[in-house]
Amino acid sequence: MGAEPGADRLSINQASIPAWSIPALAEACAARDIGWIGLWREPVAETGLAAASRSLRDAGVKVSSLCRGGFFPAPDAAARAERLDDNRRAIDEAAALGTNTLVLVVGGVVNHDLEASRAMVADGIAAIVPHARDAGVKLAIEPLHPMFAADRSVVVTLKQAREMAAALPAETVGIAVDVYHVWWDPDVGQEIAALDPERILGFHVNDWIVPLPDMLLGRGMMGDGFIDLRGLRRQIDQAGYDGPIEVEIFNQALRDLPPDEALDRIKARYLETC
Repeated sequence: MGAEPGADRLSINQASIPAWSIPALAEACAARDIGWIGLWREPVAETGLAAASRSLRDAGVKVSSLCRGGFFPAPDAAARAERLDDNRRAIDEAAALGTNTLVLVVGGVVNHDLEASRAMVADGIAAIVPHARDAGVKLAIEPLHPMFAADRSVVVTLKQAREMAAALPAETVGIAVDVYHVWWDPDVGQEIAALDPERILGFHVNDWIVPLPDMLLGRGMMGDGFIDLRGLRRQIDQAGYDGPIEVEIFNQALRDLPPDEALDRIKARYLETC
């Protein structure tokens, strides 16, 4: 089974501490021997792609993933085509930042038609595979908790994500597993075991706390909730994943802390629980 992961696998998703600019986050992580960060496109655009890349290189910090592509369903062909173009731009941004993983939040229901929306997702991912392949970027389908099915993701289980990915090339399309979204699934263990190791493109940790303070900003600090984080991490490792483990906590209370305190708390809890 191997030793528990140290800080060498820890990645800080930018959404956990959004008060910091990319250069500030990179410097803070480097000072704490945290070698990875997960980025979002909007802060990258604010910093500038070239400036963001340069600050990461200067700090010696690598990008575990870029979030996000996706949102493929749209009410008409023109809007769907526009979204495909935006995903191609996201692929190019990921390549420029030096990450081979673009996380896909695939999009919600259009025109009250869940199945048609899922078909749009499958078609949309297939349409951008050639661009991703040429750029050397992998597309990570991230299933979200069912409470986000209406507006964020019509893919709500690992099984759905696994089956959708299986129809596309393994060298380009895989899955990002976020414990917040999958821990509740009675089939989560067997679904993780069924994953092709080549298709496991990311593992995100946080916790499910009660009461849930907010639908979007309600993720808890690791150890404050009910998820068997170490158990899920060991299952992912046994399935063949040995890459970065992203701490992605959407939580206003965490965001309200001084950034240095938030980062120190994240690192300590990660080492204790994951």
